[in-house]
Amino acid sequence: MMDNFEKLRHQMVETQIVTRGISDKKVIDAMLKIPREKFIEKKFYPQAYNDHPLPIDEGQTISQPYIVALMTELLQLTGDEKVLEIGTGSGYQTAILAELSGEVYSVERIPTLFNKAKNIIADLGYKNVFLFNLDGTEGLKEHSPFDRITVTAASDKIPQPLADQLKETGRLIIPIGDRFSQDLIVADKIKGEIKIKNYGGVTFVPLIGKFGVTE
Repeated sequence: MMDNFEKLRHQMVETQIVTRGISDKKVIDAMLKIPREKFIEKKFYPQAYNDHPLPIDEGQTISQPYIVALMTELLQLTGDEKVLEIGTGSGYQTAILAELSGEVYSVERIPTLFNKAKNIIADLGYKNVFLFNLDGTEGLKEHSPFDRITVTAASDKIPQPLADQLKETGRLIIPIGDRFSQDLIVADKIKGEIKIKNYGGVTFVPLIGKFGVTE
């Protein structure tokens, strides 16, 4: 028999994910599997699978489930990719990525979030996730190039180190804009050049760092 969270998880996928056009079965299966409640405070448990972001520590958020699914589907993962995630946050999307790719390198600049996510990821048993407490806007040059890069905070431009660390034929996803107006951008590296597509309006916290927004 399903427990309550599992029922809510199935309802979330059916009503928030599939009905909005997410069709990649691997993404859907990952969203059905990962317990979102483990990444939030107990006081927010009743909202764990609601159709909106939720606050986590340090003024950050865990993204709306649909946006997590959309960004993951747009990465077009086949299972072997080396993925760089900028902004571990709660670790929820990190776990989704771990289900769908070969290796996940995730960078979080805030120590409290980094430590919490590290513990949750370890508890869930993922061996293909590597977490770093660093300035994500600088990427991880020593582990590059990456097949995919996903950024979970908004910048006014693609940080140059991330563009440089993206593999030829690789794909990068990032919210571009200011605090009031942002668009989800998909960038493909083709013959050394970045080609972008706009997937519409989103709302993310600002990307803080040397090559992002200064505090």
